[in-house]
Amino acid sequence: MVSEVQERWPALFSCEQISQEFCRITSKDLLESFRGSLDIYVPRLLRLYRARKGAFGQKMEDVLDALDEKTSDILTHRKTAALRGLPIFVRDDTSKFFLQCSASDTEEQVIRDATVAILSVHEDDDALNAVNVAVVLEGAIILQDLPDLCTAFAYLFGLLYTMNIDYPKEMFYTFEAVQCIFFDLGSRCSQRIRSLRTKLQL
Repeated sequence: MVSEVQERWPALFSCEQISQEFCRITSKDLLESFRGSLDIYVPRLLRLYRARKGAFGQKMEDVLDALDEKTSDILTHRKTAALRGLPIFVRDDTSKFFLQCSASDTEEQVIRDATVAILSVHEDDDALNAVNVAVVLEGAIILQDLPDLCTAFAYLFGLLYTMNIDYPKEMFYTFEAVQCIFFDLGSRCSQRIRSLRTKLQL
């Protein structure tokens, strides 16, 4: 489906056009709305993660430990940690979503089986800082050279929403949370996300 749309409407697969189409459909600015919601919810999410990290095992520990090791650009890293921790908190499976490779790896091998994903490319000797962040759909890189995971997440959500693509089953609750809580789109959401929204309002 994506390849057909990309062939017929290549302009849609640009950051500017995704933002324009998202605004046309929702009357919301994609990046501004997402960043504004992150400013509100990141501190609350991180508090939730720390308060309940024992219930989520090593994955949540790793996310929080990586954040604690950062000494610069803390705000960006806090947002990244909040987004990486969100699917863990709502019990989604990130194994095929948050993809990583080094600059010397062949990207095609890493993404070929990915339906919906974000790829972070790192220098061979620096696994913590990405030199390129890309959006992947149906085994192909759709957007690349994005500045950080937060920006990639926003454009990926915008693309799925504007193209009316079903959220991947393994990450359904994460995207539902982004839609219903971060963007306040749609009047109905699952009990799991209603519960999260209630926790974030306490």
